[in-house]
Amino acid sequence: MPVTVKSISLWRKEAENKTGLLAATLEPLAKAGADLGVVMGYRLPGNEAKAAIEIYPVSGKKMTAAATGTGLAASAIPTLFVEGDNKPGLAHKIAHTIAEAGADLSFSSLKPLARNIPQSSVSQMTLMQRGRPH
Repeated sequence: MPVTVKSISLWRKEAENKTGLLAATLEPLAKAGADLGVVMGYRLPGNEAKAAIEIYPVSGKKMTAAATGTGLAASAIPTLFVEGDNKPGLAHKIAHTIAEAGADLSFSSLKPLARNIPQSSVSQMTLMQRGRPH
Protein backbone atom coordinates (compact mmCIF):
# COMPACT_ATOMS: atom_id res chain seq x y z
CA MET A 1 0.00 0.00 0.00
CA PRO A 2 1.48 3.37 -0.95
CA VAL A 3 1.55 6.19 1.59
CA THR A 4 -1.54 8.38 1.26
CA VAL A 5 -2.20 11.76 2.84
CA LYS A 6 -5.61 13.34 3.18
CA SER A 7 -7.06 16.28 5.00
CA ILE A 8 -9.70 15.19 7.52
CA SER A 9 -12.13 16.78 9.91
CA LEU A 10 -11.73 15.58 13.48
CA TRP A 11 -14.86 15.74 15.59
CA ARG A 12 -14.10 17.20 19.00
CA LYS A 13 -15.57 18.21 22.31
CA GLU A 14 -14.26 19.67 25.54
CA ALA A 15 -15.95 18.75 28.79
CA GLU A 16 -15.44 18.43 32.53
CA ASN A 17 -12.73 15.83 33.12
CA LYS A 18 -14.46 13.00 34.95
CA THR A 19 -14.30 9.23 35.12
CA GLY A 20 -16.23 7.60 32.30
CA LEU A 21 -16.32 10.65 30.00
CA LEU A 22 -14.74 8.82 27.07
CA ALA A 23 -16.98 5.76 27.48
CA ALA A 24 -20.11 7.92 27.75
CA THR A 25 -19.10 9.87 24.64
CA LEU A 26 -18.40 6.74 22.59
CA GLU A 27 -21.51 4.77 23.64
CA PRO A 28 -24.00 6.49 21.30
CA LEU A 29 -21.48 6.23 18.46
CA ALA A 30 -21.04 2.49 19.05
CA LYS A 31 -24.82 2.05 19.06
CA ALA A 32 -24.93 3.92 15.73
CA GLY A 33 -22.40 1.43 14.27
CA ALA A 34 -19.35 3.70 14.29
CA ASP A 35 -16.09 2.27 12.93
CA LEU A 36 -13.67 4.89 14.22
CA GLY A 37 -10.12 5.17 12.92
CA VAL A 38 -9.04 7.80 15.45
CA VAL A 39 -10.09 8.14 19.09
CA MET A 40 -8.16 10.49 21.37
CA GLY A 41 -9.04 11.55 24.89
CA TYR A 42 -6.81 13.72 27.04
CA ARG A 43 -6.75 16.33 29.79
CA LEU A 44 -6.21 19.88 28.64
CA PRO A 45 -2.70 21.07 29.50
CA GLY A 46 -2.81 23.73 32.19
CA ASN A 47 -6.45 22.96 33.05
CA GLU A 48 -6.73 19.38 34.29
CA ALA A 49 -10.38 19.92 35.23
CA LYS A 50 -11.18 19.89 31.48
CA ALA A 51 -10.73 17.12 28.92
CA ALA A 52 -10.90 16.91 25.14
CA ILE A 53 -12.16 14.02 23.04
CA GLU A 54 -11.44 13.80 19.32
CA ILE A 55 -12.70 11.18 16.87
CA TYR A 56 -12.64 10.40 13.15
CA PRO A 57 -14.45 9.62 10.89
CA VAL A 58 -17.99 10.88 11.32
CA SER A 59 -20.20 10.45 8.28
CA GLY A 60 -23.82 9.71 7.47
CA LYS A 61 -26.98 10.94 9.16
CA LYS A 62 -27.08 8.32 11.93
CA MET A 63 -23.44 8.80 12.94
CA THR A 64 -23.62 12.60 12.69
CA ALA A 65 -26.72 12.63 14.89
CA ALA A 66 -25.02 10.39 17.46
CA ALA A 67 -21.89 12.58 17.46
CA THR A 68 -23.73 15.87 17.82
CA GLY A 69 -26.03 14.33 20.43
CA THR A 70 -23.03 13.60 22.65
CA GLY A 71 -21.60 17.10 22.25
CA LEU A 72 -19.08 16.47 19.47
CA ALA A 73 -18.71 18.93 16.60
CA ALA A 74 -16.50 19.17 13.53
CA SER A 75 -13.22 20.80 14.60
CA ALA A 76 -11.53 23.66 12.78
CA ILE A 77 -8.08 22.25 13.67
CA PRO A 78 -6.31 21.42 10.38
CA THR A 79 -5.58 17.68 10.44
CA LEU A 80 -3.81 15.33 8.04
CA PHE A 81 -4.38 11.58 8.03
CA VAL A 82 -1.39 9.63 6.70
CA GLU A 83 -1.71 5.92 5.96
CA GLY A 84 0.58 3.32 4.39
CA ASP A 85 2.46 0.06 4.87
CA ASN A 86 4.53 0.10 8.04
CA LYS A 87 8.28 -0.26 7.59
CA PRO A 88 11.38 0.85 9.51
CA GLY A 89 12.01 4.57 9.16
CA LEU A 90 8.54 5.46 7.87
CA ALA A 91 7.77 7.87 10.73
CA HIS A 92 11.07 9.69 10.15
CA LYS A 93 10.46 9.92 6.40
CA ILE A 94 7.00 11.39 6.96
CA ALA A 95 8.22 13.84 9.62
CA HIS A 96 11.15 14.90 7.43
CA THR A 97 8.89 15.53 4.44
CA ILE A 98 6.53 17.62 6.58
CA ALA A 99 9.45 19.63 7.98
CA GLU A 100 10.79 20.28 4.48
CA ALA A 101 7.35 21.61 3.52
CA GLY A 102 7.63 24.13 6.38
CA ALA A 103 4.69 22.82 8.39
CA ASP A 104 4.63 23.60 12.11
CA LEU A 105 3.05 20.63 13.90
CA SER A 106 1.44 20.91 17.29
CA PHE A 107 0.78 17.17 17.69
CA SER A 108 1.43 13.89 15.90
CA SER A 109 0.56 10.28 16.60
CA LEU A 110 1.90 7.25 14.74
CA LYS A 111 0.72 3.71 15.46
CA PRO A 112 1.05 0.41 13.60
CA LEU A 113 -2.39 -1.08 13.05
CA ALA A 114 -3.51 -4.61 12.28
CA ARG A 115 -6.27 -4.89 9.73
CA ASN A 116 -6.56 -8.65 9.40
CA ILE A 117 -3.97 -8.59 6.64
CA PRO A 118 -1.58 -11.53 7.11
CA GLN A 119 2.12 -10.63 7.25
CA SER A 120 1.30 -6.93 6.89
CA SER A 121 0.88 -3.89 9.02
CA VAL A 122 -0.54 -0.48 8.32
CA SER A 123 0.56 2.79 9.91
CA GLN A 124 -1.60 5.82 10.46
CA MET A 125 -0.31 9.21 11.47
CA THR A 126 -2.67 11.97 12.49
CA LEU A 127 -1.01 15.36 12.22
CA MET A 128 -2.59 18.47 13.63
CA GLN A 129 -1.26 21.81 12.53
CA ARG A 130 -2.47 24.87 14.38
CA GLY A 131 -2.27 28.40 13.16
CA ARG A 132 -1.24 27.75 9.56
CA PRO A 133 -3.09 26.18 6.66
CA HIS A 134 -1.65 22.90 5.34
